Amino acid sequence: MTVAVDDALWSAIGDPTRRQLLDLMLLRSAATATSLSEELPVTRQAVAKHLAVLDRVGLVHGTQSGREKRYAIDAAQLARAVAQLTAVGDTWDARLRRIKHIAETVEKNRANRAQED
Repeated sequence: MTVAVDDALWSAIGDPTRRQLLDLMLLRSAATATSLSEELPVTRQAVAKHLAVLDRVGLVHGTQSGREKRYAIDAAQLARAVAQLTAVGDTWDARLRRIKHIAETVEKNRANRAQED
């Protein structure tokens, strides 16, 4: 099964702070930039910018709640990201198996030649 890889999605997830935000948000139903910034070594403004990037790629959705936005993870988009990561992992596992087979074949041929000499 081939899954199209969404570069914008993975660029967003590639940032360590955004991954930390996602981890924190998985522990609660919704959070604000203020509440999340209390648990990270970055400012509320930085968290808000990171949340905006995650919102743009659909991993979170913000809903206005008074003066702040409450963000929640989009489970369907997160599942899509997991499917993409799994597909990429499967592809690399197959590549590594082929490399291992080639390396074993080369080593076996080398050992056979050494015995012939």
